[in-house]
Amino acid sequence: MTKNITTQIIINTPPEKVWNTLVNTDSYSLWNPFIKKIEGVFKIGNTITVTIQKNKSSKMVFKPIILNYVKNELLIWKGKLLFKGIFDGEHFFKLIDNNNGTCTFIHGEIFSGFLIKYFDLSNTKQGFELMNNALKVYCEQKA
Repeated sequence: MTKNITTQIIINTPPEKVWNTLVNTDSYSLWNPFIKKIEGVFKIGNTITVTIQKNKSSKMVFKPIILNYVKNELLIWKGKLLFKGIFDGEHFFKLIDNNNGTCTFIHGEIFSGFLIKYFDLSNTKQGFELMNNALKVYCEQKA
């Protein structure tokens, strides 16, 4: 069983500027209301440490592996709860150049595992949307 969340937003800056904001994880505290911290190097096969927290909810820390990294276009990581197959998530950021000085930011996750049927992912989707909107505002103000 799988559950998918896909969100998207048009950002009125070129994809390179949005990408630079996404990979500059030291700046997340300035703009990101959902992913509070990322530690590690974005390189295929590397493990990173991701801390998420929406509003006053409890922090969640996990250590996903980078599956794909294409500069200015795509970042995918996959994490798991305890063991593979229990509750796994393949998180992605994708940038599409609209060839007019703007880009479309697609942000989502594919969840799988036998516990997925017990999880309500509505808060996760809200967190993605909060992040998307904050990314848009931050990038457009810097443009």
